[in-house]
Amino acid sequence: MSWQIEKILAERLDSETGYYKYPFGTRHAMAICYPNTYEVGMSNLGMQIIYREVNRREDWLCERAFLPDKQLAKWYAKEHTPLLTLENHRPLCDFEIVGLSVNFEMDYFNVPAILEQGHVPVLAAERKDTDPLVVMGGPVAFFNPEPLTPFVDVCMVGEGEQMIHAFLEAYMKGTAQGLGRRELLAALAQVPGIYVPALYRHEYGEDGQLIRIVPEAGAPLQVERQWQELSAPGETVVSTPYTEFGAMYLIEIARGCGRHCRFCMAGYCYRRPRVRSLEYVKEAVLRGKRLGKKIGLMGAAISDYPQIDELVTFIRQEGMAFSCASLRADSITPAIVKGLAESGQKTITLAPEAGSAHMRDIINKGITEEHLMHSIDLATAAGIRHVRMYIMIGLPMETDEDITGIVDMTRRVRQHMAAIGNTGKLTLSINPFIPKPCTPFQWMAMTHKKVVEKRLEHIKKALGRDKQIEILAEPLRQCYIQGVLSRGDRRVGELLVLAHRYGGVKGWKRAASELHFDTEQFLYEARPVGTLLPWSVLDMGLVQGYLEHELEQARKGAYTIPCFEGCRRCQVCGGT
Repeated sequence: MSWQIEKILAERLDSETGYYKYPFGTRHAMAICYPNTYEVGMSNLGMQIIYREVNRREDWLCERAFLPDKQLAKWYAKEHTPLLTLENHRPLCDFEIVGLSVNFEMDYFNVPAILEQGHVPVLAAERKDTDPLVVMGGPVAFFNPEPLTPFVDVCMVGEGEQMIHAFLEAYMKGTAQGLGRRELLAALAQVPGIYVPALYRHEYGEDGQLIRIVPEAGAPLQVERQWQELSAPGETVVSTPYTEFGAMYLIEIARGCGRHCRFCMAGYCYRRPRVRSLEYVKEAVLRGKRLGKKIGLMGAAISDYPQIDELVTFIRQEGMAFSCASLRADSITPAIVKGLAESGQKTITLAPEAGSAHMRDIINKGITEEHLMHSIDLATAAGIRHVRMYIMIGLPMETDEDITGIVDMTRRVRQHMAAIGNTGKLTLSINPFIPKPCTPFQWMAMTHKKVVEKRLEHIKKALGRDKQIEILAEPLRQCYIQGVLSRGDRRVGELLVLAHRYGGVKGWKRAASELHFDTEQFLYEARPVGTLLPWSVLDMGLVQGYLEHELEQARKGAYTIPCFEGCRRCQVCGGT
């Protein structure tokens, strides 16, 4: 091992508090990997929670590994050293289980890379009994794991705090019985929420459409997504200064969202909404205080937390700063913006998603311009001068008038800011809509790239003269690759395999050409409602026909009210 690599890993571990380290060989061994850099991966609370759950057992240790950053990658390449874990500097191939926490489409390209660097056979079909079992968790594992199935042996469908224990128990039982890899996978598939891709055969018609998914004998016809009551802790486990949110102590105050925004995968895959008790959150805040950290509040809609005013008041009374992600403009309060301003936040982030009432009705956003203006009033009064708004273009059923609506809304917001004496910057963060599995828009075509480019250029031209308006947009090439990966099937998995051989994302176009994979047809053709979808084996708990009903509601521009106590419409919460 290069001393430079060892020095960097040791320095990172020394900078942390809260990590676990056991002598290697004294317990069963699992490595958990985030297919991105340490700075990005250690900002992921879900990965930290699983790390804690495994290490709190008496029979397992769990160590972490990340994609090397540029400097570290140079040392690995120079020394021909396999990718090592942070705690005991062991290569991934030394572990019984290699876990992958996958959250974002562009990280798909890093999955085969991190396995290869860890000296784990990249393809699941080529692994032998002595090779690690590769297990994927994270939201990708339970909304559409199919593009990554060439690389993974097992997918954990749902929230993992309890499922990880059931999985490890089944794994130990199977290995104690001396089961071979194939028999072990078949046994693991009997654990609720465990999806073993190799046990399902996907058959395609002459037109390339998926026509049948055939499970092997004994494999469940459907894998039910698993839920977690918020009884286990949901806060930073390992504190480190070297992350995107290095100065923050992250606390999950709620999970799931019941707002029914029709484009939002998280709103459907994490439904039902659950909240942590105020008492627990306050205690977590005090733990963060002892570390001298700023509090980062985590959840789908922070301003929807029932006791948000009391919570932020408590944080400020303790002399602490806090931050949170974008706020719902219809539930923001004076206490929130006052606390954010006192915490040093200079920008309020709102997500109207669309500029016209027509488009917001289609996506069921439930936000009006009056809500936006009121939020800006509150923020300005508290001393927050800058405003950022998230906008999508290329949404289903979008018209040119809806694009004009973005321009008009932006101008009205800018005029309102000026009228109340706010001379801050107004930033539009604009990205194309990407259809997501398990949502009412999962069947919709993605709007053609040329149309999106034209509409984006129209917005920039119309608003570009105002120096107080800033327009940010993600590179469209990446967005349209994400569009293929998001709803990809096993053919897209083959595409990822070949792209990896050609250098990852830079080999995408070449791989698609050689495999005669028509990405434009895949993106731009709507899928008939009722067609078999690659993720159909996974059961999100929604009553049959619910997503189709919501798609019809979208076409009508009809409003679906948020979840409420006793609601049984989608049946995720049970009942009829």
